[in-house]
Amino acid sequence: MKVRLGNGYDVHRFGPGDHVILCGVKIPHDQALVGHSDADVALHAITDAIYGALAVGDIGTHFPPSDPQWKGAASGIFLKHAVEMARKAGFGISNLDCTLVCEHPKIGPHAHTMRAALADITALAIGDISVKATTSERLGFTGRGEGIAALATAALVSQ
Repeated sequence: MKVRLGNGYDVHRFGPGDHVILCGVKIPHDQALVGHSDADVALHAITDAIYGALAVGDIGTHFPPSDPQWKGAASGIFLKHAVEMARKAGFGISNLDCTLVCEHPKIGPHAHTMRAALADITALAIGDISVKATTSERLGFTGRGEGIAALATAALVSQ
């Protein structure tokens, strides 16, 4: 059995809006995340974790922000692509772990819904997906409420 691990990291700043999208879930908030796609910082980090485990570059390699076809795209498209690449390479995803770093919005009340959305996108069991959050103790850009960061780990196992 071959095991491959990958990690991903992404950040997006806040801008005008009334919700954020995290793990494919629309969460009411007094600001939105700004990005070329839907700015789902969590899905971007998870996608990069899978690409990293496969050693095939990053999300920008596969979906360049310079390409207008990805403007406003739902980030689930990117994650489905990474999952399919893993499958075609002979790997299954053992588990995914994502940590969101932000002061607001509070993630806890939405964590189960986020895990369920990720299970739907990836076809994994919800028990194989972790979504959690932490603050940065009001330090740095996340602590000042300027944006959200996400870290993710993916474990792939040969089939």
